[in-house]
Amino acid sequence: MIKAKSSACFCGILTDIALRESPTKKVRYLIVKQSNVFAAVAPHVLAAAVFGVAGTASAQEAAYPIVIDHAFGQTVISQRPQRVATVAWANHEVPLALGVVPVGFAAAGFGDEDGDGLLPWVKARLKELDADIPALFDEGDGIDFEAVAASEPDVILAAYSGLSRTDYDMLSQIAPVVAYPEAPWATDWRGMIRLNAAGLGMAAEGEALIGRLEGDIDAAVAAHPELSGKSAMFITHLDSTDLSVIRFYSANDTRVKFFGDLGLGLPESVRAVTLPGQFAGETSAELIDRFDDVDIFVSYGSPELRDRLMADPLVAHMPAVANGALVMLDNDVIGTGANPTPLSIPWVLDDYVNLLAAAARAGE
Repeated sequence: MIKAKSSACFCGILTDIALRESPTKKVRYLIVKQSNVFAAVAPHVLAAAVFGVAGTASAQEAAYPIVIDHAFGQTVISQRPQRVATVAWANHEVPLALGVVPVGFAAAGFGDEDGDGLLPWVKARLKELDADIPALFDEGDGIDFEAVAASEPDVILAAYSGLSRTDYDMLSQIAPVVAYPEAPWATDWRGMIRLNAAGLGMAAEGEALIGRLEGDIDAAVAAHPELSGKSAMFITHLDSTDLSVIRFYSANDTRVKFFGDLGLGLPESVRAVTLPGQFAGETSAELIDRFDDVDIFVSYGSPELRDRLMADPLVAHMPAVANGALVMLDNDVIGTGANPTPLSIPWVLDDYVNLLAAAARAGE
């Protein structure tokens, strides 16, 4: 099985690829051009919602070629893809939400409670579409290029991913690749939908999907006014036996960006320590006072970790911890859905907002 290591050749599909550094030029944000005309289509263009309708999607005809700018350059899609593969986390949810079943996508490595490689919202969507389970790529040791090639895709979607330049070059030998616009693992759920939908030739349908999800989010937030004016921080990878280092997701991370959708502000303390292109950071617990402007802490961890946080002589002085304004997430559907994706948002939204609202009330 060929993984993301060195240049490789197999099945006559991949040829030797020179290892190159990431480009130093300034990266442009997503620009989708259809026959050299910029496409901007509002959700009201569609006559019907596309998410939740079983069967093959009926897309508005896109004008080809479609050119997509991203972190590694440009991808040109000359005709409507018939076979769609995706790599990395959740990119397959975009075509599925739009009624297109990929020929292959990455097996879930987190939140997969029954071990079948499918998150519950993906399994439910496949059932709605009356579709068989596609090929599942094992990405435990990196992208499985052989498996992707074997699925014979016309396009590979990877708008939300951590592709290296080498990964991108190798995948591009298989099919055109839609990569992230700026930095690895920094594409928010709207950008994931827009980029991947553009790669499908379904930009208008993608905008309609975004509009539908925004409506769901607005309704959930409106039911919890206690979230208004509160700020939140997402702590991660804490060691319950050693709290001397506090690790957290930065303002670039999609989980943190989702707080804004849910009516929560970004603490200035988190913004100040966010480095360009980095989705996470860390600080010594001795400097924990800098996060006194945080109202709610969210973290992955057990009740034991919560107890240790509240008992730690340094961490316990933080207002959010002292007030018990903590949301502890598990390796389950809510913990997985805290990283928002097209299918997970409606699945976990109410439960996640309820947890955040309870923490907000605890801090009052």
